[in-house]
Amino acid sequence: MGMELARRELCLVYGGGSTGLMGTVADAVLKMGGRVIGVIPRGLATKELAHAGLTEMHVVETMHERKALMAELSDASIALPGGFGTFEEFFEVLTWSQLGYHRKPCGILNVEKYFDPLLDLLDHSVTEEFVRPDHRTLVIEENDPARLLDAIEQWEAPNLKRWINAEQT
Repeated sequence: MGMELARRELCLVYGGGSTGLMGTVADAVLKMGGRVIGVIPRGLATKELAHAGLTEMHVVETMHERKALMAELSDASIALPGGFGTFEEFFEVLTWSQLGYHRKPCGILNVEKYFDPLLDLLDHSVTEEFVRPDHRTLVIEENDPARLLDAIEQWEAPNLKRWINAEQT
């Protein structure tokens, strides 16, 4: 993913850590001369070992500020395999899309079918009528970084009813 982002001259915006999968993705973008912006809460900056070599680093006070700034700086959101933080951040930005706060694509890179159970749950939620079919189309899914980025570039936001404005939250 990192190499494909850099090849396309797309900037990576992520949580700012130097470790784990996203630290590796950031390193790949940087190695190829790409831009990387990190956004990390002050309390995690030392615990998560904030990446020292990024193009730009924003240190914020709270996780809420982190997610809001990452969403503001990004043109799209992509979930790579991860844990609770990945799920929470992805579903928050997806919910913002559903509510009409933004019209930015939300993608899942389904590496080695990691997200298959989650995608099955989303489909089940539609079947059980907890999620509308047009809202399910907000999730773009691919198992290859290039195909995912192609799909994101071609994605057109569905014409959904806007529930509330961001200022009303």
